Amino acid sequence: MKKAFNLFLLLNLILASCSHQETKHEEILELSVTNPKLMDTKITQEYVCQIHSIRNIELRALEKGYLQAIYVDEGQRVSKGTPMFKILPSVYEADLNKAQAEAEIAKIEYENTKALAEKNVVSTNELALAKAKLDKANAEVSLASAHLGFTNISAPFTGIMDHLRAREGSLLDEGELLTTLSDNSEMWVYFNVPEAVYLDYISKKIEERPSEVSLEMANGKLFNQKGYISAIEGEFNNETGNIQFRASFLNPDKILRHGQTGKILIDIPYENALVIPQKASFEILDKVYVFVLTEENKIEQRHILIAEELPNIFIVKEGLKESDKILIDGLRKVSNGDEIIAKYIDPNKVLSELELYAE
Repeated sequence: MKKAFNLFLLLNLILASCSHQETKHEEILELSVTNPKLMDTKITQEYVCQIHSIRNIELRALEKGYLQAIYVDEGQRVSKGTPMFKILPSVYEADLNKAQAEAEIAKIEYENTKALAEKNVVSTNELALAKAKLDKANAEVSLASAHLGFTNISAPFTGIMDHLRAREGSLLDEGELLTTLSDNSEMWVYFNVPEAVYLDYISKKIEERPSEVSLEMANGKLFNQKGYISAIEGEFNNETGNIQFRASFLNPDKILRHGQTGKILIDIPYENALVIPQKASFEILDKVYVFVLTEENKIEQRHILIAEELPNIFIVKEGLKESDKILIDGLRKVSNGDEIIAKYIDPNKVLSELELYAE
């Protein structure tokens, strides 16, 4: 009798448990839905870049000799014409003095020959020969003067010098590197783009191409000047399939220097883009899906194609229209075909709560 009673209680507990689970399974959830929204927005394309000065040159010794003096310091901003280096000029001064003396002798000989030629004492050929000797002597003076001038090295333009490659007293060979000089008034920023992006850019009319680009510096902050695309390289790199673009930036505050790195940011406008919150989507085997609400208040799993990804939102290429209602919360609590109680939220409110960059 006791065993029968215990069996009866056990059956009641099992039935109650099943009844409870069935009730729980049939519970209808109240979840939020919204519509995709048509709006004008933009995408930002990022490209790693190298920053170069508009002019960056090497200053080298034009003559062999000892480095006698350095008038500038590393990292200094020098103006055009500022003396920077002096190579010991003794030999070149002697060469100039010798050439000037020989030129003076040639001048006297020419004047004497000219006086004799006027009296028909010497022929015109002798006068021409004396004139040629004088011209040669004057040319030697100019050459010696130029060599002496090479011992004084001045800044060819206003810029910032790099570190010194030689010290005072160093014996320099002809062509030896002394330092480099950078004109940072304007910067050329180089970045590589894929062939598809190049074709999209070049196929647009000039007035439709992005007119401005931004520069994100290595510290994550935007450079305070806008730039523009000023040149495109002539050939693609066969190994990478990329082509190099050049953007130009004015650098009035001299923040940028030769050799820096950063990112070029190009804003591409998207008109009448159909956008949804990223949180309304889920992935299965690298495909993106959303739950769409049917007229019977059931949810239907639907595959969508994404055109672009922005912070917190997707631009939808295919699979949705503006009138569709999509589930935006509780995606893990439901399955395809489940019935829900839909709580509608205006898409403007949904998007306003996101970090959305839109126009």
